[in-house]
Amino acid sequence: MTNKVDLERAALVEFFRNADPRDEYFAIAFSNRPRLLAASTDSIDDVQEKLTTIVPGGPTAMLDAIYLAQAQLRSAKYKRRAIVLITDGGDNASRYTMREIKRLSQESDVEIYALGLFETFFFNSFEEFMGKKWLRGITDRTGGQTVTVESREKLPKLAAEVSREMRSRYVLGYTPAGEPLHRWKNLRVEVKSSGPSREFHAHFKSGYYAGD
Repeated sequence: MTNKVDLERAALVEFFRNADPRDEYFAIAFSNRPRLLAASTDSIDDVQEKLTTIVPGGPTAMLDAIYLAQAQLRSAKYKRRAIVLITDGGDNASRYTMREIKRLSQESDVEIYALGLFETFFFNSFEEFMGKKWLRGITDRTGGQTVTVESREKLPKLAAEVSREMRSRYVLGYTPAGEPLHRWKNLRVEVKSSGPSREFHAHFKSGYYAGD
């Protein structure tokens, strides 16, 4: 990520510029292990400053960072919670496996978004080659999404779009009848456009545990 850090910093500035300062934020950085940079008690300016001063280097423990973020969110004061990743999707240092993190993410009530940096087909490692598939395997089952960034110059603009989308979504709900408790139930949502010139996309959680 070293050659992308300047645009990552610009993306963070755009993300917070479009965010609601009344929300609660924390920040995690990860190389060989994740570490909490800023707690939810810090101001949005403090969180942004700590994130934009990161110096990249070392291996990548992305899955461990997601686990730590999920743990931090258990004490969040707001009901709606989300994780935003800026990464190429590679992982070569985590203790947790992809299967464990997929299951944890699927069972938690946390949306996960990823800004995936995939600029070239000439990847340096197997982890980078698989990054897009791995990220989508995590984000799509939470109601979030992986936004593919194929040119680093577009990263700040896409970060702003993700920030706006996170705080301007419709929430639909229903109450199932006669469902057995503690069984996984799959969900599917389809959106029909109102005309040929309008296109809509639905991002939704892939299921839930009945009785939770």
